[in-house]
Amino acid sequence: MNILCIGGGPAGLYFALLMKQQNPTHRVTVVERNRPFDTFGWGVVLSDQTLANLQAADAPTAALIGDAFNHWDDIEVFFKGRSVRSTGHGFCGIGRKRLLNILQDRCLAVGVELVFETDVADDQALAAEYNADLVIASDGLNSRIRTRYATTYQPDIDLRECRFVWLGTHKKLDAFTFAFEQTEHGWFQAHAYQFDADTSTFIIETPEAVWKAHGLDQMEQPEAIAFCEKLFAKYLDGNALISNATHLRGSANWIRFPRVICNTWVHRETIGGKQVPIVLMGDAAHTAHFSIGSGTKLALEDAIDLANEFATGLPIDEVLQHYEARRSVEVLKIQNAARNSTEWFENVARYAGMPVEQFTYSLLTRSQRISHENLRLRDAAWLEGYEAWLAGGKAAIPPMLTPFTLKGLTLKNRIVVSPMATYSAVEGVPQDFHLVHLGARALGGAALVMVEMTSPTPEGRITPACPGLWNDAQQAAFARIVNFVHGSSTAKIGLQLGHSGPKGSTRVGWEGTDEPLDAGNWPLLAASPLAYGAQNQTPAAMTRADMDRVTAAFVDSARRAVACGFDWLELHCAHGYLLASFLSPATNQRTDAYGGSLENRCRYPLEVLTALRAVWPADKPLSVRISAHDWLPDGNTADDAIAIARLFKAAGADLIDVSSGQTTRDSRPVYGRMYQTPFADRIRNEVGIATMAVGAITEADHANSIIAAGRADLCAIARPHLADPAWTLHAAAQLSPVAAAHTDWPVQYHSGRDQMLREISKQKQLLAQVNQAQAATKNRASEEEG
Repeated sequence: MNILCIGGGPAGLYFALLMKQQNPTHRVTVVERNRPFDTFGWGVVLSDQTLANLQAADAPTAALIGDAFNHWDDIEVFFKGRSVRSTGHGFCGIGRKRLLNILQDRCLAVGVELVFETDVADDQALAAEYNADLVIASDGLNSRIRTRYATTYQPDIDLRECRFVWLGTHKKLDAFTFAFEQTEHGWFQAHAYQFDADTSTFIIETPEAVWKAHGLDQMEQPEAIAFCEKLFAKYLDGNALISNATHLRGSANWIRFPRVICNTWVHRETIGGKQVPIVLMGDAAHTAHFSIGSGTKLALEDAIDLANEFATGLPIDEVLQHYEARRSVEVLKIQNAARNSTEWFENVARYAGMPVEQFTYSLLTRSQRISHENLRLRDAAWLEGYEAWLAGGKAAIPPMLTPFTLKGLTLKNRIVVSPMATYSAVEGVPQDFHLVHLGARALGGAALVMVEMTSPTPEGRITPACPGLWNDAQQAAFARIVNFVHGSSTAKIGLQLGHSGPKGSTRVGWEGTDEPLDAGNWPLLAASPLAYGAQNQTPAAMTRADMDRVTAAFVDSARRAVACGFDWLELHCAHGYLLASFLSPATNQRTDAYGGSLENRCRYPLEVLTALRAVWPADKPLSVRISAHDWLPDGNTADDAIAIARLFKAAGADLIDVSSGQTTRDSRPVYGRMYQTPFADRIRNEVGIATMAVGAITEADHANSIIAAGRADLCAIARPHLADPAWTLHAAAQLSPVAAAHTDWPVQYHSGRDQMLREISKQKQLLAQVNQAQAATKNRASEEEG
């Protein structure tokens, strides 16, 4: 093939090198607008994992790069006059210019043609000149080629909130350094690391509002650099900050990071009578914020992946299809992590109230790719010290097993069994199934077991098989369950009260989720007469009389919950149900005092909460579940969730249970592990209220990371508890001997591993009895059906 790479950065050079080595008969040309030694920026960072990928792809080049690297394992965080250092992180720094020169020399050695000082104005004309069979558009962040064929590539470019400047210094740093300095207008942070014998990169970043408040947008480079030198003087030890972009005037060297995502990476043009693919690579195709150091990594790994695909010998169209399909997923993973990292640095003020110990943990795990146990692999001594600090100076305990006190209730750990619809009630009355289901999970080690959404009225049920709490029979059945939990376990039990609203009168889950009943439907209520979906009933808009009647029903159910002995009450204001239909602008089109502004939309749910607060015991927690994001173009966003949480807090909520979506059938959540946790993080640390994280939390490692970082106070876990009622107990056993050695724990956690395993055996015996009861219940049900 004739291969033309437009852009001589890491992506273009490395792909050219690999393809020429793969087949010396290829004619491979790299065209670069700058001279060989012109480059901007300072050092770049690669992880040990990326170095291993380079070694596998091309050992000679990897050796040259490895010899030029400055390697370090430590990260040191400076915050509010204190510092924390941890090790085992495994990074390498190399000057960007040095990296490019190595790649240039290697390309020349294998016969790649390098053409410098050529600014490509017309890629098609250049492709015709070189008779190209393949064009690689590696022309960087501001790719002209991406812009020219934007209709095909469909780029999405998001300018992030912070301004940053990429500087250097001769201050030698023996660790990757994060330094945070507060000014009268807000926070600045430095990302600094040494990349050669006498030079370090020193990136300074701050939110744009803070940048403007200090007048940096009006300063010329020398003045702005002097400002930064003064602000970070304690870390520079008299060394100057240096710019290598002196050709830029004013504040042009302070930029906002552009996050680039392209819908597709391959465009085809007829050039010289043949179809020529024009393939995006590196920053032209995607970007990932420098705070996770992945821009160069992604570029090099793009090149490796596409070269490996060509090595299969498949037709070029299949090669490009496989490359884009596989590589786009890998890039998206990095970009999702980079988004979390970016947002953390954009919101340092959110975490500024934390002590440096937790601030550092939050920073290290900000991307949600580095977990609690991953930190243990890196630096076990540091992590154990942090666990002990988090436990109040006692023995190191896994964070998910630390107690939590809210109002007058203390939970033995941070794990909650989520409320899960089981569609097993009869006339709203919980059955033996509920006793078995909830009782088994109470025996399984979780601190709090939540009953599924329970309606205060018959028409407020989701399905005819959902529970209610509006009569004495229901109250007696729930009291039996509560008494079992209290008498046979150390768990607490909570009730989630909610009204289905526009999502009511539907079939049980296994007959079609949210599908209307075939017969026997009842009328529905909502904020506005908008159906949940095209196939669902259109509800009636609530009148003032309806509101008064439903509020009174909620209050009556809460009084019954008190009589049952429940430890916790939760008001369901999420997932498109009745109260959620008021909160979202997508479902609330009212023109009275209960519609329009966010404050008006919250008015009725707040009335219900206030009424519950008046009858629910002051020493017991009252939480509210919200959809923190509607995942709809015209719905609530995370910013709205902050305002909603503040209003609920002011009205007496003790905790926000943070879910998202399900507002209408059109909701399209962006799923991923712990995907709703960032919403819980924001609410907890911006509003100053306890939160419960929920959603794709499936491992003890997830829960430990969430609790340790202060992203939430509790973790609600559903599916793992369905598969294993003793999930928490088994997780605790796996986390031994640390958990088992802590004598303040209930019996299933203390007196060492042997005692713990004996206790698990007892619990298994109890669960076996429970399962027998469940089987008997099912047999009776089968006989009755027969």
